[in-house]
Amino acid sequence: MTDRDTAWIKGVVTDNQHLTSNHFSLRIQAGIAPFVAGQYTSLALDLEDNRVVQPYSILSAPGDEPVEFFCYATPDGSLSGELRKLQPGDPVWIQKQAKGSLTLEQVDSAKQLWLLGTGTGVAPFLSMLRTPEPWQRFEHIIFVYAMRLWEDLGYGELIEQVRREHQEQFRFVPLVSRETVAGTIHGHIPACIINGTLERVAGHTMSPRNSQFMLCGNPGMLQDATAALEQKGFNRHSVEGRGQITLESYG
Repeated sequence: MTDRDTAWIKGVVTDNQHLTSNHFSLRIQAGIAPFVAGQYTSLALDLEDNRVVQPYSILSAPGDEPVEFFCYATPDGSLSGELRKLQPGDPVWIQKQAKGSLTLEQVDSAKQLWLLGTGTGVAPFLSMLRTPEPWQRFEHIIFVYAMRLWEDLGYGELIEQVRREHQEQFRFVPLVSRETVAGTIHGHIPACIINGTLERVAGHTMSPRNSQFMLCGNPGMLQDATAALEQKGFNRHSVEGRGQITLESYG
């Protein structure tokens, strides 16, 4: 048996819900190794004798089965487009061992935990929010979810459930960039950090002494939001030193 064979196991699709025209929730029954909330693994299909691979953050909480992924079908994405077509009972390859350092063990305890995500980049945060750890370590959790259109919101019912269960600790702040929607911020995360809109709407002041940030989403947001936070005196967490900004880009 080759390394390729041992790294991958064959899972079976149990559900594929189309949440929007391009977003879908894919659930796969597979005996993957135990993982930590915030980690990712890779999905693959054999297309025209080639194994096409793409990493995806795990949305389900550790120990939950089946394993759930929040996916976006890009117009030129051959794998995402094929994953979107899968039906219950269809096979799909999944990498057995999850990876990644976008986990709470990388984050120091603080008064506030800011989770900043765009699109399907909110998946690792939804996994974390379904575990006890963040509620035990942080007084306030501010979940900032940025999308292009309000119809792109995924997992609204799950977010509402979290809000009901943790009303005193949890604050949900949605951002919509391409339309104006009541009850949301019109704009982008980096600009709203710089101009103070996020702090005003969330009702919490960002402070290097009291705040930790976790970022996940498109590379442009990661770069610009990190720069905006650094302008406010925050430092990126790294192997050289502990900071207040934790992020990971895997493609």
